[in-house]
Amino acid sequence: MPEVVLGRTGLRVNKDGFGALPVQRTGMEEAVVLLRKALDGGINFFDTARAYTDSEEKLGAAISSRRNDFVLATKTQAQKGEDLWKDLETSLKNLKTDHIDIYQFHNPSGCPKPGDGTGLYEAALKAREQGKIRFISITNHRLAIAREAVDSGLYDTLQFPFNYLSDEKEQALARLCEEKNMGFICMKALSGGLITDVAASRAWLMGFKGAVPIWGIQRESELDALFAAQRDNAVLSAEQRRRIEADRAELGGNFCRACDYCQPCPAEIQISTCARMFLLLRRMPPARFLTEDFKKEMAKIEDCIHCNHCKDNCPYGLDTPALLEKNLADYREFLKPLKIGAF
Repeated sequence: MPEVVLGRTGLRVNKDGFGALPVQRTGMEEAVVLLRKALDGGINFFDTARAYTDSEEKLGAAISSRRNDFVLATKTQAQKGEDLWKDLETSLKNLKTDHIDIYQFHNPSGCPKPGDGTGLYEAALKAREQGKIRFISITNHRLAIAREAVDSGLYDTLQFPFNYLSDEKEQALARLCEEKNMGFICMKALSGGLITDVAASRAWLMGFKGAVPIWGIQRESELDALFAAQRDNAVLSAEQRRRIEADRAELGGNFCRACDYCQPCPAEIQISTCARMFLLLRRMPPARFLTEDFKKEMAKIEDCIHCNHCKDNCPYGLDTPALLEKNLADYREFLKPLKIGAF
């Protein structure tokens, strides 16, 4: 399998990383089997976060005994230096390790810098001096902040949403990271599940030499699909190119990326599902979205109090309440000819 050097870190990793956000939704035993299978299969880069409930603990239980065999990344949402230290010590304990290879500021609203008053960057520098972390990095969903981080020269890697739906500005960001010898870690390689062709997505990403996608994996079947894509030709086929162009035409622009930075919702609306329902019904087997439970979830849209928390916190500038209303109307229209009950 092809390998990539993560910029100036010098860390050599498999082109395909393991995104461990979804394993928080599995049981411990299932997660251990999955993570060990990934490592045994050649994946040697694992990305998690303090915010991913028990994901760190599952990684620690599964593969900490083979610590020298993989590169480990985690994240902190701390906004002050003292809170970073608390997060870091918890992460080290959960992951059963004495150091984190890539320690990332987790989608901050600004670009942490020395002297900015938060103490975040200074704490990270101290942690690096102590050997508790090796490299200081950042993740973000906002192009302007990501670009600022790259230009600052303060960070060793950037993690950013990147897939074949990314526009030219986002593709330019990937190329800029390569020019500046900065590691580029791609989250959302399947755009939160809206891209369904793993092989096509992976082949497209192979065109960006320094990019390392982290695939969010929850089930063995998903891991097997990734392994199958690795065995396939990494060059885009004519059919895959047609598929990509069709997806860009359908999905490009005003759609929810399922980043969940709009949560929590005071009305308890599952925004990342409800705001994408139009697309989910047409891109996946629809039966799973037509149950009574899903109808109840969609009906919660009517309880929206228009606090605009979701709109104000959307990194992509979406009018989320309006998007939810459109998806609710479409959902009801979708149900009508099926005669399975309105709500």
